[in-house]
Formats: sequence, C-alpha cells, structure tokens
Amino acid sequence: MTEPHYGGNAGMSSEYLEIRDLRVSFDGFTAVDGVDLTLLQGDLRFLIGPNGAGKTTLVDAVTGLVPATGSVTKSGIELLGKKVHKIARLGVGRTFQTASVFEQLTVLQNLDIAAGSGRSPWSLLRRRTTVLPQIEEALETIGLTDLRDVPAGILAHGQKQWLEIGMLLVQNSDVLLLDEPVAGMSHDEREETGQLLRRIGAQRTVVVVEHDMDFMRAFATSVTVLARGRVIADGTVEEVQNNPQVQEVYLGTATAAQEA
Repeated sequence: MTEPHYGGNAGMSSEYLEIRDLRVSFDGFTAVDGVDLTLLQGDLRFLIGPNGAGKTTLVDAVTGLVPATGSVTKSGIELLGKKVHKIARLGVGRTFQTASVFEQLTVLQNLDIAAGSGRSPWSLLRRRTTVLPQIEEALETIGLTDLRDVPAGILAHGQKQWLEIGMLLVQNSDVLLLDEPVAGMSHDEREETGQLLRRIGAQRTVVVVEHDMDFMRAFATSVTVLARGRVIADGTVEEVQNNPQVQEVYLGTATAAQEA
C-alpha cells in the first residue's frame, strides 16, 4: 500500500492547496495573520499549536465559513470569495470536532446521500438492491462494511468520525481538512483512525488539526505549527520538536505543557 510521505508523492503537478498571505480578523482581532502554506497530495500534514493559535479559523477560511483576505488556490483555482457549497464541489471537504451524520439513517444511507446519486429522498430510505462502487470502496476504506445496515446513531464515537470521512470520500473530496478527528477516542480508535488517514492520505491532500501530540508523532509526515495566528515552524516531526521557538511556545502555555 502506498503511504503518505514528507513532501508528497507528486508535487505541484497533482492536486494541491496553496495558501498565501491568509488573514482573518474579528472586530479588530487578527486570528490568522499572513499565513503561507503549500499542502501537497500524499503529505499527511498536521496543523498544531496552542489554544487560540488560529488553527480552526484557518480551516474555516479555506472552506468559506469566515471571510478572509489573501489567496487560497486549489490546483490553481481561487477559493476565497466562493460560497461554501461551491468550495465543497471543487473537492475540498472538512470534518468538525463533533461528527455530522444522520443518526436515524443507516451507514449505507448516509453514504448514499453524500454521494448525491440523484435518487429521491423517499427512495433513499429504502434498502438498495445495488450499491454504488464508490460507496463499496468507501465502506471498505473506513472499515464499516459489516455495519452498513446499522443506524449511524448507535455507532461508537470513533466509527461516526470514520463515517463522516467516508461521506467526504464518496463526494470525491481530494482535499480533506479534519478538525481534531481523534478527540474523545479510545486508544484503539486513535490507532484505527491513524491507519485510516494513512490509507486515504497517499492519494489526497489531508490536513489534520490536532491537539494529541502522541497521535501527531505517530502519524504525521509533516507538521505546521501556528501561534498567535502565524506560522512559527514547518517541517518533519523531528524538526518541529527540536525547534526552540516551538518549545518556548508550548512550554509557555498551561494547555501545551499538559499536552507535551
């Protein structure tokens, strides 16, 4: 199996996300302050930093949830200024800290709706006689094939997150922005999630906003550190951990000290 690696697997000739001078302000407070990032396919990027560093706000700006200035291009197409649904149609998908799934519907029905297969809402509630190939593939990728007919509401916490990732996969999202995907998970669920990210990360651009430093060390191929809305370090896990400025920022906050 091809796995993500530092620097990506195809460079700028494949899918990528390029962020230049990104700025977001709220009532005079600058939450994201001139961020430059180039995110390539096949490089599993973790975005870390203390609380209030601007990580989630950056993701919100890329996906159109908050207004921003600067430039965000996906393979050369400008995203800033576009509506949320249009950005999603261009292949940029995101998850939230709390999984957004239809809990009364089955795993299969959730994926069917996400795939936008053109069926009526009433027909979506009936059992399919055939399953779209991309849905079968997504079920296998997220490890929920045996639970396809189970209502999403009774899935374990980790399984709901995997289902939400699967819903992005069937929408053909090739840039995935995942906001703290392992928050509240058990040790086994974190390990399964890390393996899932490896499976999907080789052929896509995947950015993980994360506070779990052990999880980051185990699965990141590259790391970007934000503090006060700015990038203060960028590189491999080892390079970032050995960066004096990163150490100072993390040891200088109570939250980060606990994480470290």
